[in-house]
Amino acid sequence: QLQASGGGLVQAGGSLRLSCAASGYTFSSYTMGWFRQAPGKEREFVAAITWNGGSTYYSDSVKGRFTISRDSAKNTVYLQMNSLKPEDTAAYYCAATRLTGPATKLCEYDYWGQGTQVTVSS
Repeated sequence: QLQASGGGLVQAGGSLRLSCAASGYTFSSYTMGWFRQAPGKEREFVAAITWNGGSTYYSDSVKGRFTISRDSAKNTVYLQMNSLKPEDTAAYYCAATRLTGPATKLCEYDYWGQGTQVTVSS
């Protein structure tokens, strides 16, 4: 089970940190990812971190502004979002995959959490 939290309303240029708490499986064995879906659009990849935290991957639209990290002691993955823009407004979803390498596609993920809404006002 994946439980995402931390969404909210923020002004452009502000920051938010999303959290995703995992339970029911061996968290440290899974690559974790964040995706987002804006109204009327397809769900898209945002960021991923490998099972050991050794590698991270970002979409071009968030590179340099967002940081993904994980705390295996807490079974939690985070998404620090800085310099937020109105176009970052979306429901954000965390996901887990058994793949050990880069995982940037929806179909590569095995488990999904519920979304947490992020709204960035201009």
